[in-house]
Amino acid sequence: MAITREGRICSFCGEPGGPGTDLQLMGGLGAQVCARCIDDFHEMLHDEELRAAARGASPWDSMTDAEMLATLPMILSSAEQNLAFAHEWVDLLRTRRVSWAEIGRALGVSRQAAWERFARKTGDKGATA
Repeated sequence: MAITREGRICSFCGEPGGPGTDLQLMGGLGAQVCARCIDDFHEMLHDEELRAAARGASPWDSMTDAEMLATLPMILSSAEQNLAFAHEWVDLLRTRRVSWAEIGRALGVSRQAAWERFARKTGDKGATA
């Protein structure tokens, strides 16, 4: 099983990217970041005024209700992308024959809780393995 960046979004700006698009994504563990956001963060890290401004109020403090509502779908898309990555990661572990008990231990839950959370999506019926 190969994990790809196809169909992913930048976890920071919400723009779709990956193969077949002009927006190249980098990152891992579900979170993806585009080159434009990397450039913006790099500029901020090397500009004292921008860093000082970033230490100030949170972005949502200056947003209107409409702007916050418009941002909500992007937040959920990013969360769903991370959850989908977790499912892909569990799929990879299962193809390596890692047991549900080991997966549960890594997540701090029981074997059954891990299976209930991930097996239904992956189609893995090996509850006892």
